[in-house]
Amino acid sequence: MKTVAFISEHASPLAVLGGIDNGGQNVYVAEVGKALAKKGYKVDVYTRRDSKEQPEIVEWAPGVRVIHVKAGPEEPMEKERLLEHMREFTDNMVRFITREQVRYTMVHAHFFMSALVASALKKVLQLPYVVTFHALGLVRKVYQKEMDRFPPERCAIERWIVEDADRLIAECPQDRADLIRYYKADPARITIVPCGFNPEEFQPYDRCEARKRLGLPLEAPILLQLGRMVPRKGVDNVIRAMGRLRLREDGCEIRLVVVGGNSDQPDPSLTPEIGRLQRIAEEEGVLDRIHFTGRKNRDELRYYYAAADVFITTPWYEPFGITPLEAMACGIPVIGSDTGGIKYSVARDKTGFLVPANDPAALAEKVECLLQDKKLAGKMGRNGIRRVHKLFTWQKVSEQVAAVYDEAEAQAKKERALRHKAMKEEVLFKPMSWKKQYLWTRMAP
Repeated sequence: MKTVAFISEHASPLAVLGGIDNGGQNVYVAEVGKALAKKGYKVDVYTRRDSKEQPEIVEWAPGVRVIHVKAGPEEPMEKERLLEHMREFTDNMVRFITREQVRYTMVHAHFFMSALVASALKKVLQLPYVVTFHALGLVRKVYQKEMDRFPPERCAIERWIVEDADRLIAECPQDRADLIRYYKADPARITIVPCGFNPEEFQPYDRCEARKRLGLPLEAPILLQLGRMVPRKGVDNVIRAMGRLRLREDGCEIRLVVVGGNSDQPDPSLTPEIGRLQRIAEEEGVLDRIHFTGRKNRDELRYYYAAADVFITTPWYEPFGITPLEAMACGIPVIGSDTGGIKYSVARDKTGFLVPANDPAALAEKVECLLQDKKLAGKMGRNGIRRVHKLFTWQKVSEQVAAVYDEAEAQAKKERALRHKAMKEEVLFKPMSWKKQYLWTRMAP
């Protein structure tokens, strides 16, 4: 049985989604971990302890453990402040592995800080590792500019990881192109593996029943925006598009439902982005037609998707974006930004529309098109169901990830054998310093 260590320093599979730092990465780690366990792997997910009440080990799902690692204060912290605590994370992770005598065949790092820890483990424990960045610092700077609050060391660390990791996993063709363009990554060491969705969670459901369950109006056209409440997600663009919609259907005004936030209630004091969005809605004269829900548990999300006529996601940039897959799985047409992973997951004019980011007029035009043409919307919904089941289930994703592990493990064994041979020849033909002798002894099979 192969045992894999996931490192996801800020994104735990146990976290409630929708908060400022809880989103797609949490889902990816959780779902790929469970899918690999079903294939016979044992998976340990190492994440930062952010509460003194958290147990060290949580037996979370069959074959999957979550291990809380002390790194900095045992309290919630924004991920932008965690880099200085990664040395402590590394030391405590090594202590745990040594104490428990766990033998991992592979480490899968998620995000650049986790990759920094994996790089240290490679040197200390000779463990090969692959990395899924989930977002790239240099690309983020293009879109965020001065709003980016990560330490400047991030990009230098990412450059190092691109050279050091045994394999790189890109989430879409744009992600692969960015690794090559901005980081000079070797194309031969990059494999595209997308994100996925869970067919047991997300599937078509009766729209009227979903609206009754959620207390939403039965007749009004409903647009849905779902995700983390941060500026780059472009929810303000959707609200401004609401102000440009000319269409009224059967006398019913179009409603926008916005799901996400740092708390279960849409409290602007706890989620400042909601306050900003409410002010924009008031300026546009549409505040009374927008329903902010706060964050919701995973088991509620399918009903929000099913209740919608159209799902909208128009971020400035999105490395992949899992929510369009979930919406398509529920048979809902998608309007998304023509950027990043969205232009890969959404089939243009087949499962939805792609529009420029931050273009409310273009978005409003496509919304009106779908609300007016029910036949087209239904066709896009059916196409979406077929597309995600063909390409984007977590089972298919895990099979591709496992293949990357096999490649990385084989390459690591080959490189170790070459290093061992070179050092053995040095023993035979040239006296070694005590440091080299120590290293050779550790590396010997």
